[in-house]
Amino acid sequence: MAEVPYGTLDLLVLKTLDSMGPLHGFGIARRIEQVAENLVRLNQGSIYPALVRLEQNGWIQAQWGTSELGRKARYYSITPRGRKQLTTEIDNWERATAFVARFLQASGDSK
Repeated sequence: MAEVPYGTLDLLVLKTLDSMGPLHGFGIARRIEQVAENLVRLNQGSIYPALVRLEQNGWIQAQWGTSELGRKARYYSITPRGRKQLTTEIDNWERATAFVARFLQASGDSK
């Protein structure tokens, strides 16, 4: 099982909230794992610090609600600033992966 590449968790959380609507932290983590077809595993030590950071940046907001199991839970939703940041994160990801792909292709040419 792989780890989420450094710097991509913000993108994954923002995209999840943008497409799914408000979710609690456990739901966000499980949705990311589901879309990744369980190739990654997120734990509380990775998802909750990311949620705090995103909330401090004003990209998501949280409010208390009740989970499916009747427990009190914080539900997170993307803000307008978060949608703008999501666009930036997607652009950055696409540039970075295009660069790496070109680099790998160019490096392979020297063999």
